[in-house]
Amino acid sequence: MDSATPALSRRRALALTPDAFRAAARVSVGALVVIVATGATVRLTGSGLGCHHWPGCQPNEFLPARGYHSDVEFSNRVVASLTVLATLVLGVASLLTRGLTRSVKTRAWLVFAGTLAQAPLGAITVYYDLNPYLVITHLLLSLVVLGLGVFVLLDATRVVRGEAAPLPAVARLGGAVLLAAVSALVVTGTLATAAGPHPGAKVVRRVGSFQPSVAVHVRATAAFGIVFLVLAGWAWRERRRYPWLIRGCAGLLALLAVQMAIGETQYRNGLPWWLVLIHVTVAACVFAWTVGLTARLWRPVAPGRT
Repeated sequence: MDSATPALSRRRALALTPDAFRAAARVSVGALVVIVATGATVRLTGSGLGCHHWPGCQPNEFLPARGYHSDVEFSNRVVASLTVLATLVLGVASLLTRGLTRSVKTRAWLVFAGTLAQAPLGAITVYYDLNPYLVITHLLLSLVVLGLGVFVLLDATRVVRGEAAPLPAVARLGGAVLLAAVSALVVTGTLATAAGPHPGAKVVRRVGSFQPSVAVHVRATAAFGIVFLVLAGWAWRERRRYPWLIRGCAGLLALLAVQMAIGETQYRNGLPWWLVLIHVTVAACVFAWTVGLTARLWRPVAPGRT
C-alpha cells in the first residue's frame, strides 16, 4: 500500500488536463497541414531527387550540398521530423490525460503511426526515382493522417466541453455524403496535379493527361458544391438550433471561394508552381475543415466559449 503511494503521486504529477491534450492536438493538426505544403513544394519544384539518399541527403553526408533542389528536399525532411515529433507528443499526451476513452487514445497513436510511416514511404519513393503512383500515395496518406488528426482534435474538444444531443439522421447522412464528396475532390485534385505541366518540375514523371484529369476534377468539384449547398441550406433553416453549424458552413464556403479563385487564376496563367502550391495547401485546409464539420455532425460537442 505504502509502495504504491509514491508511484500514484508521480502519475498524478504527470497527468495532463484535457485542455493541454487539445493544445497538443491543435499543434499536430497545424503541423500536418504544413507538411502537406512542404511536400507539395518538393513535388512542384522537381526537388524530389535533390537528396538521393535517406535519411542523410548525400552518401556519407547527412546535410545536403549546396543546391536549390537539395535544400528544398532536405527542408521538407526537417519539417517531417518535427511533425513526427508533434504527433508523438500527441500520442504520449493521450496516455497522460484523464477522461479519454481507449478509442481516442488509439486514434491519437494512429496519427503518430501514419506520420511515422511517411518516412519509409518517402525513402521508397526516392529509391524508385519518384514513381508517380508512390508520390500520389505519399500525398493521400498525408491527407488521411490529417483527417485523423482533426478527428482527435474534435475528441479533445468533446472532453473539454462535453457532448451535445445527437443531430437528426438527415444531417448526419448529409455529412457522410459531404465527406465522400470531399474525398473524391482531393483524389481527383491529386491526379490533376500529378498530370500538370508545372514550370520548374520538368524532371517529374506525369500520370495521365492534364486536360482529362482537370475535367474529372471539375465534375468532382461540382458534386461537392451541390452537396455542400444542400447541407448549408439545412443549416440555415436550423440556425437557431445549431448556430455552430451555420458558422462552420460559412467558414467552409470562404475556403471554397478562395480555392476556386486560386484554381481559376492558376489555370489562366500557365500553372505557376507557387500558385499551384497555394492551391494544394488550401485544398488540405478544405479537406480538414470538411472532416471536422462532418465529424461534429456525428459526434456533436456541447456549446461553449473554449
